[in-house]
Amino acid sequence: QVQPAESGGGSVQAGGSLRLSCVVSGSIASAACKGWFRQAPGKERQAVAAIRTGGSTYYTTSVAGRFTISQDKAKNMIYLQMNNLKPEDTAMYYCAADWGPCTARTEWTHRGQGTQVTVSS
Repeated sequence: QVQPAESGGGSVQAGGSLRLSCVVSGSIASAACKGWFRQAPGKERQAVAAIRTGGSTYYTTSVAGRFTISQDKAKNMIYLQMNNLKPEDTAMYYCAADWGPCTARTEWTHRGQGTQVTVSS
């Protein structure tokens, strides 16, 4: 089964930056909505960001102004540029894809295995 594949996680100090990448290929490459959600141990999933094929973007309040989602349709890639990272951003970040209405959300039809982001204070 085709699923998104993330890369780019790591460990940074508070205030630092990371860029996550995700390839969304095969039958889900045409999904109208692609995005990211995250989950920290013992906590509920949290929506992060989403992007429509047409380019409209959506962010959850806690990351707006610090994170930027983008896409390269020719390469079937989406990206999440994360700036001014905070310890509370520490989580497993998942790339996801779906059809239908596009919004930053926690439930997606297709998701990747996740990439860990750790922010130390």
